[in-house]
Amino acid sequence: PILYSYFRSSCAWRVRIALALKGIAYDVVPVNLLKDGGQQFSAEFKAVNPMQQVPALKIDGITLSQSLAIIHYLEDTRPNPRLLPQDPKKKAQVRMIADHIVSGIQPLQNLRILKQIGEKNMEWAQNCITSGFQALEQILQNTAGRYCVGDEVSMADLCLVPQVANAERFKVDMGPYPTITRINKALLELEAFKVSHPSRQPDTPAELRA
Repeated sequence: PILYSYFRSSCAWRVRIALALKGIAYDVVPVNLLKDGGQQFSAEFKAVNPMQQVPALKIDGITLSQSLAIIHYLEDTRPNPRLLPQDPKKKAQVRMIADHIVSGIQPLQNLRILKQIGEKNMEWAQNCITSGFQALEQILQNTAGRYCVGDEVSMADLCLVPQVANAERFKVDMGPYPTITRINKALLELEAFKVSHPSRQPDTPAELRA
């Protein structure tokens, strides 16, 4: 497999965690979202992903984009360890939390939007993440065990950790979100979350490397 990734992309990080958890070896093609006006806009990368976003994954003779679509494919074809519970209620909760983050929070503060917002982009990102985390904290108080849903790592957790990293980068006060903070801390102790971390990628700048 070949993963088109940017070290700081939270969407690419979700996929890196899934690949690590499932023990899938892969090669990385870095796509720098800032350099040269954004390498994602090159004709070469547009041929890989017409949406001009990371991640994209070449695997099993197909090319997939959109992080959750990629993770669902990995789950369908390489089901161990499971990232979706078998219990229908827990499975729905995992999907709900994942969607809450990937549809309701992250797109509002991604690079493309922040460029449009201009000089107030930090304040905008903080507001988007804060309103999303207020709801998420409430949801997790009903679903969480050690992790987002019960005591098994799930697709929801793969979405949570990168979003907390975004919150920290945008200097969001995490004090009001003890459940999110606790789960994030527990997940960051797991090897798959460590090796996939933005500070440990081939394209991580030297000053940000772990």
